[in-house]
Amino acid sequence: MLEETLVVWGGEFGRTPMQENREGKAQGYFGRDHHTEAFTMWLAGGGIKPGMSLGETDELGYSTVSGKTSVYDLQATILHCLGINHEEFTFPFQGRNFRLTDVFGKVIKPILA
Repeated sequence: MLEETLVVWGGEFGRTPMQENREGKAQGYFGRDHHTEAFTMWLAGGGIKPGMSLGETDELGYSTVSGKTSVYDLQATILHCLGINHEEFTFPFQGRNFRLTDVFGKVIKPILA
């Protein structure tokens, strides 16, 4: 079944162990900041190479240190696995064609089976 089905899982990009102090808020209003530079996506089946991972973060999981890709790359790769060329997948808006991957996005070939 996984040969024909692409499974994509992702969530919020996570929280840091560091505190954040929001200026202008009541004393003692502390929270944890977001991981904005690194997040995890999990793909299986549908043309994805099994049993591998791509990229890694620093020891805190805060910044990418290798294998960094963009959301545009992820979208291009998902569309590729669905048999859609992301560069041709356009929609007209205000007189010009737009695409989900904008002018960016490259298929992440190392993760393809």
